[in-house]
Amino acid sequence: MNKIGFDNKKYLSMQSEKIQERIDAFGDKLYLEFGGKLFDDYHASRVLPGFEPDSKIKMLLNLKDIAEILVVISANDIIKNKYRSDLGITYDADVLRLIDIFKNQGLYVGSVVMTMYSPQPAVDAFIKRLNNLNIKVYKHYAIDGYPSDVAKIVSEDGYGRNEYVPTSRRLVIVTAPGPGSGKMATCLSQLYHENQRGVKAGYAKFETFPIWNLPLSHPVNLAYEAATADLNDVNMIDPYHFEAYQSLAVNYNRDVEIFPVVAAMLEKILGYSPYKSPTDMGVNMAGNCIFDDDACRQASKNEIIRRYYAALCDNKKGRLGKDVVAKLELLMSKSGISVADRKPVAAALQKSHLTNGPAVAIELNDGRIVTGRSSELLGASAACLLNALKVLGNIDDDVQLISPTIIEPIQKLKVSHMGSRNPRLHTDEVLMALSICAVTDPKAKLAIEQLDKLRSCEIHSSVMLAHVDEKTFKTLGMHLTCEPERYLCVSE
Repeated sequence: MNKIGFDNKKYLSMQSEKIQERIDAFGDKLYLEFGGKLFDDYHASRVLPGFEPDSKIKMLLNLKDIAEILVVISANDIIKNKYRSDLGITYDADVLRLIDIFKNQGLYVGSVVMTMYSPQPAVDAFIKRLNNLNIKVYKHYAIDGYPSDVAKIVSEDGYGRNEYVPTSRRLVIVTAPGPGSGKMATCLSQLYHENQRGVKAGYAKFETFPIWNLPLSHPVNLAYEAATADLNDVNMIDPYHFEAYQSLAVNYNRDVEIFPVVAAMLEKILGYSPYKSPTDMGVNMAGNCIFDDDACRQASKNEIIRRYYAALCDNKKGRLGKDVVAKLELLMSKSGISVADRKPVAAALQKSHLTNGPAVAIELNDGRIVTGRSSELLGASAACLLNALKVLGNIDDDVQLISPTIIEPIQKLKVSHMGSRNPRLHTDEVLMALSICAVTDPKAKLAIEQLDKLRSCEIHSSVMLAHVDEKTFKTLGMHLTCEPERYLCVSE
């Protein structure tokens, strides 16, 4: 179970060297557009077992003496109150969160760029808030004819209208809360202004997925399509790369479609285009660090199934259309997998059928299956979690880790004073109660000590869980899926 297939140490070294090479190729400065997550990249860690979620941050820390971060946000996203569904916060709040995290990691944050700027109360209020925090903000504007009218874009009436962002380091990392923020446009605008000032600056792109030197149908690349199914991203062979080098490389539709325009802009700004294909623009070395292809294939297939279940639940909640579910079904078919390949699914459904109620099953990292059901005291998630800790700690099943005399006051507090209609304890409440018991009970203490062993375990629920239970399992590093079924006593 959970075989390692990715050499993270090699990745950190190769990636840092590749970026340094690209800086040197241009001379003075490199604007590096960062796609995806700069930290907490759990998708990468799931499909490339051995990849550490904070690998990109560690890689940048190797370059911190020459690097600064420029955070980009679109004014339109502030006006629309756009939010990150994975974190449940708006894009403007995420900008502040990102800045704090980068600074705490020891990385230098230079400034914020507000793209698509036009005077709006919410936008101007956010700019004022940033200024009050001593964070400089620079405004970039919408350009008529973007992105097709290259002559106008690369002129004083186009990029020339944007405020120039002063930078002091050789490597400028351009990142954003999410897609569509204007990272590429910001990089190219800066190239225009740097060129006007005689600075030899270049542009490159860092996207982990799809991995350009893996086959188009490789499960790692199919898992990326699954992760972006709602964005209609499609992996494809890079036709420009094949034409230039007669070799196959994988990219995705948006980069391939925009490449002729980007190449034309670079040629107009620099006097030449340094790239013959969108793949050339990338600096991703992840594909060179896979040492166990089978392990990465299996991990990616598991991820596709998890994405399918997530889409089913989001469709049930009205967040996604059936077209996304259909696309994921097609990806599973391409990969030769089905939900039957996910072991805890059958176990949870069988337990639910036998008990005529919600049930949860956990596949431990050694392959053992543990189940749990709802009772008067505990929800199915909490019961399964306790059962798993017992199994991992070799604690007898009949041992009572938490006394009803401790559970009952918590239930009374929830129902009588906290407005809950569900007296059963959720996972977070059970862990708190167990921690209290651990002070005087050696077996409860032993159970708590098993928590780290739950990381990377697979878990499935016969019903959609309350947010608090989802969050607990995620915090523990477990991989949760749910049937798209509602059960009011669980969700209330």
